[in-house]
Amino acid sequence: MEAVSDRIKHLFTVSLGDLNPFRREENYVSVDIGSSTIKVIEARTGTQGLEILNFGSVATPSSAIHSNMVTEPDLVAEALRGLLDAKGIRARKAITAVPGPAVMIKRVSLPNQGQQETEQAVMYEARNFIPEELDNVNLDFQIMSGAEEADEVEVLLAAAKKDIVGSYGDTLRVAGLSPVVIDVDYFALDNMYELNYDPLENQVAALVNIGSRYSSINILKAGRSTFTGDVPVGGRDITEALMRDLGIPGDEAERIKMGAGGSDFDEEQVSMALIPAVDALIEEVHYALSFFWTAATDERIDVLYLSGGGAQTPELANRLAERAEAPVEVTDPFGRILIDENVDVAALRRRGTEFAIAMGLAVRRPVDK
Repeated sequence: MEAVSDRIKHLFTVSLGDLNPFRREENYVSVDIGSSTIKVIEARTGTQGLEILNFGSVATPSSAIHSNMVTEPDLVAEALRGLLDAKGIRARKAITAVPGPAVMIKRVSLPNQGQQETEQAVMYEARNFIPEELDNVNLDFQIMSGAEEADEVEVLLAAAKKDIVGSYGDTLRVAGLSPVVIDVDYFALDNMYELNYDPLENQVAALVNIGSRYSSINILKAGRSTFTGDVPVGGRDITEALMRDLGIPGDEAERIKMGAGGSDFDEEQVSMALIPAVDALIEEVHYALSFFWTAATDERIDVLYLSGGGAQTPELANRLAERAEAPVEVTDPFGRILIDENVDVAALRRRGTEFAIAMGLAVRRPVDK
């Protein structure tokens, strides 16, 4: 039987404790290829921890991402290559992620046994939950919990179609980069959270990333992922509602959505267009959270962390807190991260929520697995 480790490398995250902050490292660039923008962070790990050296973003070419796949790799690569050149980023080893909706995820309890036996058990489980021939998917697993002497361990399985995973790796190669880790955006958020926050014992935290076309959710208990999901609504839906209801172009709608001001409309006019779109997004997120509440009837979410380009939309955090009956905080992905003196810190922090996934990817290294 082909070992799981031969089928895929690095499809999701590992504990940050596996990283050695004292080894000498070269620079890496993390690349978050979204449907709206491509975000990059150049970083290195030194004796004092992870340090950001550079960052930037560029618009994703229209229609280049379809059904969670890079369908126009040459166009995306051209845009990415231009961004790297413009920012002076010289790192060539790259970490990227595939979208959560493209990944099949399952948590299972397996007997606590050796590596080979565990791989065989994973393959058996995979055949039962993956609606694809295993030859067509990349498959990975990680033991999430269980003491050495325990009878059972909790194992996380993740699988994605090879053509989807390959489209992101091929895009990086066309752009002149060498893809060394391909992760999942759900778990990149997990890494970002672990870098910057200290979860309390048994605290349940929901990481909600508001992307352009979809929003992803990763629920953690005591820092461990227990639930992942997504909703087909994002910041672009709010932008389009503002464009339609106020009769304004996209760039002005984006400024209003980000609370940047400069609008000719009064507060009441903006609210009448903005609030229904915000509430529609919140209802979708709340519906997804209800699956967690149904599966874990004795659990409640203690806190929600918002990230993504739409996280700073006016009223979103306050209204989500009311609907979820839990405090909501807009994430700071760089709260505990060293930043090189040559980086425009004000600009980085102003746009910080956009780079949450890229920041989570920046910690990944090929030796993690």
